[in-house]
Amino acid sequence: MAENRRTRRTKRALKHAIVSLVLERGYDAVTIEDITEAAEISRATFYAYYRDKQALLTQIVRDLQDELAERLADLRLREASYFSGQAVRILFEHAAEERDAYRVILRGEGNGIALREFVDGRTAASKGIFEKRAEVTGARFRLDPEVLTRAWVGEQVTVLQWWLEPDERPMSAEAVAQILADLSIHGRMWASGFDEFPADSPPEA
Repeated sequence: MAENRRTRRTKRALKHAIVSLVLERGYDAVTIEDITEAAEISRATFYAYYRDKQALLTQIVRDLQDELAERLADLRLREASYFSGQAVRILFEHAAEERDAYRVILRGEGNGIALREFVDGRTAASKGIFEKRAEVTGARFRLDPEVLTRAWVGEQVTVLQWWLEPDERPMSAEAVAQILADLSIHGRMWASGFDEFPADSPPEA
């Protein structure tokens, strides 16, 4: 059943309240009373929608994931057999639009639960894309796909943390997405300036 306008407005107010308060005070210092006061609603209304503040924060992550998946849906269909890096650009653009919510999540607020929810969601989505691409192209994974996907998502999360925190971002979403795409396509040795590397003498970590 679709939510009515009043419900959507109430939930938006609660989400804005917790994000603003957590950025100001830190998650542990924020109470339900603080959230309801900032959102100008009653405690009873809060509990009609959420069990506690962790549930509210988790829902923020899920809503962001749903919004991102909707934006990526058409691109995923087009990219079934190749990699352009445009999905990364879309992720960074979305993060810029929802900067405060992403900052709360990526800082690990809420005992890291929201961050794990975000990483697990991005990993599952990316792994599905990788596996579909392999199926379409006939490629075979050389590395464990779970580790491969988590490494890919981990790079994005770490760069997102760095990119979102300054008031003036160090480069455009398109530019940072291109760097991550080049890293994914060519590898770290290429990115570090090496043209080739002898297979029988791997580098130190």
